Amino acid sequence: MIRKKDKYVVAVVGATGAVGNEMVLTLEHRELPVERLRLFASERSEGKTVEFQESEIPVETLNEDSFKGIDLALFSAGAERSKIWAPVAVRSGCVVIDNSSQWRMDSEVPLIVPEVNPHDLKWHKGIIANPNCSTIQMVVALKPIHDTARIKRIVVTTFQSVSGTGKKAMDELLQQTSDLLNFREIKCNVYPHQIAFNCLPHIDKFLDNGYTKEEMKMANETRKIMGDSSIRVTATTVRVPVFRCHSESVNIETEKKISANGVRALLSTVPGIVVFDAPEKNIYPLAIDVAGKDEIYVGRIREDESIENGINMWIVADNLRKGAALNAVQIAEKLIEMA
Repeated sequence: MIRKKDKYVVAVVGATGAVGNEMVLTLEHRELPVERLRLFASERSEGKTVEFQESEIPVETLNEDSFKGIDLALFSAGAERSKIWAPVAVRSGCVVIDNSSQWRMDSEVPLIVPEVNPHDLKWHKGIIANPNCSTIQMVVALKPIHDTARIKRIVVTTFQSVSGTGKKAMDELLQQTSDLLNFREIKCNVYPHQIAFNCLPHIDKFLDNGYTKEEMKMANETRKIMGDSSIRVTATTVRVPVFRCHSESVNIETEKKISANGVRALLSTVPGIVVFDAPEKNIYPLAIDVAGKDEIYVGRIREDESIENGINMWIVADNLRKGAALNAVQIAEKLIEMA
């Protein structure tokens, strides 16, 4: 754990990326007790500055001594950099909250969603993993149901925004849209196919079992976070031409009966969840409405009439906020609270 202090020296690694930039904004918005903020990125970002608390913070490149004197480091620089630099930070006495996939399924590293399994922070050894964005929003909504009725099986289809891939993907969607509307030839650099006006059932690499890595992440991470290896999970992950927010169609089968009204009432009591569910008035979560918000929105809650104990729901959250930056900062807040 970290030592109790009035204020902390905090670093963001990957500060100029989409998630890193959101981490800086979230640190300021949440008013984490930051004594000093240090920002790190690749060599091509050296010399840039990022605004924080009305000051311009210079972006630095990493070296073996970078983490000396830093209490907390939020990483969002990819798995390869995390593999190299997170252990360096830990040896310097820094606690790392890592947003990459590098440590998520490591048995020695807790995978944390503060609303679901904050108790797992007690056994961290310097590195804490931030889960996959699509997993985070789902487990926050499902954990109260699991505690009440025990979830046996989850079938999820995601509709994930291009910001989950990064700024280059956002730029590609914008450019392709402009080119198509102006009758110009389009180019595909980030994705293997056109993303504008299209849906790609392909996120991350395909594995031998026919699933993608993203789909298996959702299955494996869900079980680890929920602390229940018996939950059966199958996922189909789809990239859609939306800039921000991941949407998910989630079907669950429970051991005990719980009604749609019971789910609405239960989720209405959960901090960080907004039940937005009045389809007769065309009220349900939309990516364009949830973008920029911290909360997870849940709607289209209804009973699955094809099985005895089944519930369908629609879950939407900003993947750069709760799906990444906010969850990481909330982990930091929980560490400070527990210090």
